[in-house]
This record gives sequence, C-alpha cells and structure tokens, in this order.
Amino acid sequence: MRHQLSLYLRLISIQLRSQMQFRVSFWTDVITTGLLNFSYFFSTYLVLQRFGSIAGWSVAEMAFLYGMIEISFGSMDMLFSGFDPDSFSRFIRQGLLDQVLLRPVSVALQIFGSAFVMRRLGRITQGALVLIFALVNLPVHWTPLKVGLLPVMWISQIAAMGALFMAGSTLTFWTVQRVEAINILTYGGVEVMSYPMTIYPRWLRGFFTYLIPFIFLNFYPALYILDKPDPLGLPAFSPFLAPLVGGVMLFLASRFWQVGLSHYQSTGT
Repeated sequence: MRHQLSLYLRLISIQLRSQMQFRVSFWTDVITTGLLNFSYFFSTYLVLQRFGSIAGWSVAEMAFLYGMIEISFGSMDMLFSGFDPDSFSRFIRQGLLDQVLLRPVSVALQIFGSAFVMRRLGRITQGALVLIFALVNLPVHWTPLKVGLLPVMWISQIAAMGALFMAGSTLTFWTVQRVEAINILTYGGVEVMSYPMTIYPRWLRGFFTYLIPFIFLNFYPALYILDKPDPLGLPAFSPFLAPLVGGVMLFLASRFWQVGLSHYQSTGT
C-alpha cells in the first residue's frame, strides 16, 4: 500500500509540474472557472431575492446545498480526472491502454495518476465561498455530530460521483466512444443535488432515492444540520446514510471496472 501511494504521488507531482509550466494560463483557467460557476449561483440568488424562497428554502439554505455539492464535485473532478469518460475513451480509441497494461503497476492506479486537473480549484474555491456565506447567515445549532457530518458528506459525495465516472469509463470498454447518459447522471446529478429534492416530480425523486440514491448525499444531511423537518417521511437514520451510499457505489463501480478490464480488446490502433 505504501509503495502504491508513493507511485501515485509521483504521478501526481508530474501532473502538477506540467500544469504549472504556464502559470498565467493556469491561473486564468482557475479564475474563469470559478467565476463561471459562481454566475450560476448568482442567478439563483437573484431569483430568491425576488421570490424569497424555493419550496421553503431560504437563500442561505440554498447556498448550503449548492456550496457543499460544488466543493465535492470539484474535488471529485480533480481526483477522478483520469476516469472522466470523455478523457478515458481516448485511451481506448488510440490504443493507449495497451501501454498501460504492459507496465507492472495497477491499471487503476495509472489511470488515477494520468490526470489531475488543478484548474478545478476554481470550482472548489467558489463553492467554499458560497458555503461560508451560508454558514455565516444560518442560525445553525452546532453539535459535534453536525460538525463531523460535514467532512463525511464531502467524502461520500466524492466517492459516489467518482463511482459514476468510473462506471462511465468502464462502459467504453464495449462502446469505445463515451456514453452521454453518464454525463446526464454526473453533471445532471450535481444540478439535482443543488436544490431541495421536494421541488422535483415524484418519479424523479424516486429515481434519485432508490436507483441512484443521491438524496441521501446532500439533501438529507442538510435537513439534519439545518434542523429542518423531513417533508418526505423517510426513516430517522436517512441523514446518516451518505457514507454507506458513497461506499457501496464506489465498491460496485470498482467491481464493474474489473469486469470491463477483463473483457478489454484492443482497437488495434
């Protein structure tokens, strides 16, 4: 395990040195990414200033949902960049995975270390600023359990959304090209989790409760932290299911990855 971690850190250090060769371009990407993503929240903020709330959620409460998921998705997009189906499909199309398979190192480790997109710091930073705005303006009664739930939410969301990236990459073993439906689940899932789940129709809530259980990653932990009543009547332990959901999704995705890897056939390019 120590050897694997050492190799991963070396691969990441190569990525970092490469990206920092052009510092003006790097910081321009970071700033523009942050401003672009902040504009989405700002438009929601303007709407809420006019109408007051969305499904009983105030500006600060909406900022909590948005800021939390933005930090998590930005972190995931940085760590799982190698498994982004858009970039991983290139390994399949161009036959680059053949080179990876020849090396006496874990294939998953090499894919993890093949990309580490630092410009995602822009998205993480703007998410953190929005979350700080929420926490400053919310009268949260903090307890040790609520404080501990914040990093658990962050790690669980990274694991769950990273699992979708890994599953999407695995599908390209058969499709060669990326599967657009995965983007609907990942980027669309981020949009869904940025708002209270009660605003969605029942069929969509059911999908994100029983098939892709995103409802337990952001909405239900937020209900507990913000001391809001449960409008859906799920069990009392629902706010604490995030680590289970994230862990199970990542485990299943890793098993699916192993199956896909065992069926890999080179394109011959």
